[in-house]
Amino acid sequence: MQALNFPKFSFRFKNSENKISIFDCIRKKFVILQPEEWVRQHCVLYLIEIKKYPISLINVEKELVVNGLKKRYDIVVFNPNGSIFLIIECKAPEITINQNTFDQIAQYNRTLQANYLMVTNGLNHYYCQMDFENERYIFLKDIPSYN
Repeated sequence: MQALNFPKFSFRFKNSENKISIFDCIRKKFVILQPEEWVRQHCVLYLIEIKKYPISLINVEKELVVNGLKKRYDIVVFNPNGSIFLIIECKAPEITINQNTFDQIAQYNRTLQANYLMVTNGLNHYYCQMDFENERYIFLKDIPSYN
């Protein structure tokens, strides 16, 4: 897998039936290593090791219903009270982040109501804080660390 624009992290891999899997510490299982999964696992370790979010507040690849359609978010970080703090949308490195990517996460956020959004393809990261009152997002240099 290609190098990403994240700090170097240590991952667990296994090879089974000529397929490489990576261990997901949130789902507590090995998952097939695809380019988007490579980005997702870097994001998870970035949240845990760099931003100091507790594993117990992080959720990965869960279903949600948006406008009657079943969708799956990549990563959600909860506040201790159970509300959603952050949604992260991960794309494979070869996918260009564009308005469609932001529209996708904004659509998810109409349901989830997170205060912060992150969109990444592992090479480029975009961070936003929601301004619900004015229905816009404010771009940031990074997401806040866990307090």
